[in-house]
Amino acid sequence: MVRPRVSLAEYIASLQDYFVVHQVVPSITQLCELWNISGRSWTHRLVKRMKEEGYLEESPGRRLRPGPLFFERRVVDTVRAGTPQAANDTPAESLSIDRFLIGRPSETELFQVRGDSMVQAHIAEGDYVVIERRNFAHPGEIVLARVDGEYTLKYLARDKSGYYLEAANPAYEDIRPEHGLEVHGVMVGMFRRTSARATHAYEIPSGNMKS
Repeated sequence: MVRPRVSLAEYIASLQDYFVVHQVVPSITQLCELWNISGRSWTHRLVKRMKEEGYLEESPGRRLRPGPLFFERRVVDTVRAGTPQAANDTPAESLSIDRFLIGRPSETELFQVRGDSMVQAHIAEGDYVVIERRNFAHPGEIVLARVDGEYTLKYLARDKSGYYLEAANPAYEDIRPEHGLEVHGVMVGMFRRTSARATHAYEIPSGNMKS
């Protein structure tokens, strides 16, 4: 049997795409179909290697499931937002987005932002903020707070009159509590899906891009 001329990274990528759609790792038979491999023995070897490297593992019922490295993504290089730069030949690192953003899973929640009071902090409507639950914060931190019975996302600030909430938009006034201010949690990360905001996608032919 001739072994497929495909890199392990390509097999992993196709499996990750499958998992996003179906939320399950397929059986060996289904993996043969997914990877277009006729020999089950070669598929078993691939699965064994993925388990050894941490991409897959077995559940208590011996069913395959994602391993600790399954959700890591390649950090290919830095990229300038100004003038272009030459490609870097340094080997790519890997990064798990979940591990990067979430330090305490049991105390972490996601909230989708509504409104524009934090736009100068680069937090726009529709963004998702990662909130680590705790009842304390330091001035200057962005907090999810309960003020006079209602929740809002703002900077925590303090002056001689006490603690208050400050927006990152000059159109909004400071919020000073009349009855009470409680910190629900502190923002430790934020993300958005920019492609979801695009209404059309266009393919730009190679060599025809203009600056």
